[in-house]
Amino acid sequence: MPFDPLFLWQTFIALLAGIPLALKLAVFSIAVGTVLAFSLALMRVSRRWWLDFPARFYIFAFRGTPLLVQIYIIYYGLSQFPGLRHSLLWPFLREAYWCALAALALNTAAYSAEIMRGGLLSVPAGQIEAARACGMARVLLFRRIIIPQAIRQMLPGYSNEVILMVKSTSLASTITLMEITGMAAKLISETYRPVEVFACAGAIYLTMNFIAARLFALIEWSLWPERRKTRRPVDLADQKGELHV
Repeated sequence: MPFDPLFLWQTFIALLAGIPLALKLAVFSIAVGTVLAFSLALMRVSRRWWLDFPARFYIFAFRGTPLLVQIYIIYYGLSQFPGLRHSLLWPFLREAYWCALAALALNTAAYSAEIMRGGLLSVPAGQIEAARACGMARVLLFRRIIIPQAIRQMLPGYSNEVILMVKSTSLASTITLMEITGMAAKLISETYRPVEVFACAGAIYLTMNFIAARLFALIEWSLWPERRKTRRPVDLADQKGELHV
């Protein structure tokens, strides 16, 4: 099939209409998942078995099963329970959007919880003991000692999770949502040109993730003051190999 720049451009413009839905799914699922993940991380580091065990089981279940299966269970499976169909949750769970949002949020919470737990455990115990010895309250200890250092440690891993969630929104097309991948599938059924259509869809996802990666790089740069220090200019003595003390 000959290369058709006009078709690529028209396809790209058509797929742009799916970006708002994809961004809504990504942003809201990450926001809800972050709150749930923080609660799970606190349960994991609480040293109380009746808090640690439920959080451990939740994380194991959602990390050990595919996201697509979780979407299908929530969208197709929950409707099999008559009690749920007559509950207050049914107006939401019968909609594909809310089912996809719930599945994405629950899934990212499991992965983010372990990232946050690693960040919390990375804070040196000596600093925590010193703060307690100074009479610092628990809330103040978390706000000024633990949380700032934990964020710095978990930010690279958490940025990867955010990028994965942006790409995972493409699975929402399997339950009739017309985001980027759903619109791409519809265009393929009309044009029978999958290579060009999926190439345009991939370019859109690549652009979105590039922007997300740069935003996290900017946040990471702002949290490490030592990385903002510029190197002093190399003078002639340095070029000659002389050591300056």
